[in-house]
Amino acid sequence: MTIVPDTKDWTWVLQRRCPECGFNTNGFPVEAVPGMIRANAASWRNVLAKPRARDRPDPGTWSPLEYGCHVRDVFRRFDQRLELMLTQDDPLFPNWDQDATAVAERYADQDPAQVSDELRQAAQAIAASFTAVTGEAWQRTGRRSDGAAFTVTTFARYFMHDPVHHLWDVTKKNSAEREG
Repeated sequence: MTIVPDTKDWTWVLQRRCPECGFNTNGFPVEAVPGMIRANAASWRNVLAKPRARDRPDPGTWSPLEYGCHVRDVFRRFDQRLELMLTQDDPLFPNWDQDATAVAERYADQDPAQVSDELRQAAQAIAASFTAVTGEAWQRTGRRSDGAAFTVTTFARYFMHDPVHHLWDVTKKNSAEREG
């Protein structure tokens, strides 16, 4: 069975706490984002070092390895988008089909140790990019092709939900399902 693509528009997390993972995108100062990214990446190292990192909890759910690949690529993609926002006036972000990327890049076949290293490197890069944002740059804008518009501030908050939620997917959510 293949993974059913996620077609939700997750921008609602900018208005309210995520009822699944509990993350509140407005519950931290935006300047904390670099440290939050680094902490999240450190947690992924433990997840990807587990012997069953390649195992899917069920046929329709990504394995921790596949989620780790996705988070690595989210870090990379959002770093590119942040650069566009900081260097261009109101850029339109190139589309990204995350599900097609998972298939094309063969997420399930990648080496967990290598993915862990690449995820850490990608996290360091985007953390450094957010560290460099100061003053009025937090108000620069960018847009997705679906019309969603962001300032660097809302972009940072929206972005942080993704790696936090996926870490919850592979730790809290899956352990709760095994206990239930």
